[in-house]
Amino acid sequence: MVIPSSLKNGLRLFYVLKISAAGFKCTANRGLILQSVSSDVYQNLAVEDWIHDNMNLENRQVLFLWRNSPTVVIGRHQNPWQECNLKIMRKKNIKLARRRSGGGTVYHDLGNINFTFFTPKKKYERMENLKLVVKALKGLRPQLDVHATDRYDLLLDGNFKISGTAAKLGRTVAYHHCTLLCSADRFLLSSVLKSPYKGIKSNATPSMPALVKNLFEEDPTLTYEMVMDAVAAEYARCHQIDHHITLINPADETVFPGINNKTKELQTWEWIYGKTPKFSITTCFNMVYEQSLLEVKVDIHVKHGRIEVCNIDLPEQWLPPAMCNELEKNLIGSKFCPSETTALASALLRICPQNYELHSKWSLLCENVMTLM
Repeated sequence: MVIPSSLKNGLRLFYVLKISAAGFKCTANRGLILQSVSSDVYQNLAVEDWIHDNMNLENRQVLFLWRNSPTVVIGRHQNPWQECNLKIMRKKNIKLARRRSGGGTVYHDLGNINFTFFTPKKKYERMENLKLVVKALKGLRPQLDVHATDRYDLLLDGNFKISGTAAKLGRTVAYHHCTLLCSADRFLLSSVLKSPYKGIKSNATPSMPALVKNLFEEDPTLTYEMVMDAVAAEYARCHQIDHHITLINPADETVFPGINNKTKELQTWEWIYGKTPKFSITTCFNMVYEQSLLEVKVDIHVKHGRIEVCNIDLPEQWLPPAMCNELEKNLIGSKFCPSETTALASALLRICPQNYELHSKWSLLCENVMTLM
């Protein structure tokens, strides 16, 4: 029977991933270089989770290379409303993901390369990984002015950030991942990483803004393949392993049993939004109704992504108090998101008196409340 080469690769990788370090005598015993064929952020983050949870890294290190379609990735303890422009992201169909590591918010697209370095916890060393990336880049283009900072960023020309860092330290395993801006859409990056929401009070980890630049702006002759191959080659040299990149499909349950459940969890509203640390929004907005300017004050408290306190202060007699009270009461316990609020507002509107003026005012109020989300 002839076994297809793709199946052979899958079986080989399954063998490498599942057998303990003491169980086979090959260079994979010391290290492995993987590259995802997927550009789906949830699948690629699931690979990180799977390796962290399942692979024996006692005497082995792993480098994982991956790229994503347009996505904003927030840190484990961050607030998406505080970190990014969810309105633009919804409009442009840009994904939002929450990773399991700490750190700040980053923008990914296919113009960005991600590197994840897996090690035993006792061998975890972020600076060494960054020096490895710098050495690989300088090996490609010696004239590049790239260096690592004390904050574990990579700077180009002394001022421009081209790489940010985050890490997860488990009981026995650790991983450090970093970005590398090659030709990312900088206009979109700056647009989506700027929150329009005002009046947020939160203890969530804030991101640190920085000037950014693409590596390929400095040298347009570089390619993604050149950069990834150079980093892989330097990694192989440092760890004395074969310079062989194994392509992986993050949806392949025969190689990564149970990985699709990890992918699904990372896509859930409960993980992406529900893990946001408790916060509040105290703000006001203006509404124009029949040439009159009205000021509305709002105080909303959110816990686990759901509204737990809601106070809306309207001009006296603009809406019947009972209608406003009904909105406040029904918002409590609901998800802090436009889609759920839209459905809720529509349901409440159907039981309101059939009055055009009341319906117009109600719709205007709900539309403006949703701009806070």
